[in-house]
Amino acid sequence: MTHRTALIVLPCLLVVLSTPGPCPSAQNDRPHVVFVTGDDEYRSEYSMPMIARILESRHNLRTSVAYARPTPQTRTNVEGLGALKAADLAVFYLRWRELPADQLKLILDYGQSGKPLAGLRTTTHTFLYPKGHPAESWNDGFGIDVFGQKWIRHHGNTSSTDVSIIPEQATHPILRGLEGSFHARSWLYVVDPLHGDSTPLLMGRARNPAGGKDHGPQPVAWTKTYKGARVFFTTLGHPEDFHSLSMRRLLINGIYWALGKTIPPQGTNADFVGEYDPPPAGVPRQNPAP
Repeated sequence: MTHRTALIVLPCLLVVLSTPGPCPSAQNDRPHVVFVTGDDEYRSEYSMPMIARILESRHNLRTSVAYARPTPQTRTNVEGLGALKAADLAVFYLRWRELPADQLKLILDYGQSGKPLAGLRTTTHTFLYPKGHPAESWNDGFGIDVFGQKWIRHHGNTSSTDVSIIPEQATHPILRGLEGSFHARSWLYVVDPLHGDSTPLLMGRARNPAGGKDHGPQPVAWTKTYKGARVFFTTLGHPEDFHSLSMRRLLINGIYWALGKTIPPQGTNADFVGEYDPPPAGVPRQNPAP
């Protein structure tokens, strides 16, 4: 597949092309997962297309990827959001966007649609509209209402996180095939207590928190609902996290669960398709080649 979304408008029909393959009528039987990237820090423009390749090649799903343009640092434009109109599930990995009204509407309309969602890390603080802006309430509201928490604080970018399964949730299908405990490069977000009907699945503990200040164990993955739809969220998502099979499988299992698909007893196939070699986090960069 290519990483950019190509849209071809035909009379009475919108066809989303992700990769050469079956005719459109056959493709329509495959769930369509749309990844919306633009986090400005954690290389979602590399990690989400990598997950999309796995979904296309190993799970018979269609995918599209929307990118902040012209660079990931561009906070006022995400190209490809129109694909949300035909999505069966949307995966959001955004950070502090100030999108124009038409683009914001595409995201909010999807949220209101009752279709499933997944989100990662900085999506707790997707928007950063200025004080007094008509959309200001979404700065906190999108994270809290849709995904269960807003931005609060973290343990410092020189720390990392030890992740473990919550014993009471050990049989949850999203956790199938995960190691009982694993390490993540992501520094731990403070999110407790979560909002709504959030149900934590994994807990994290900060390793070497900045200044030695530990805010205690925090949920790092959970489920909830929004507008009747299933929602999966994880505060993990540093580019180095995805070198871990457990991290890749966690997200793909979460996508399966949100779509209502059966997760195999051993977990989903999360083996790489092609290379995954993102630049270091936090360094200014361009979007990857399509």
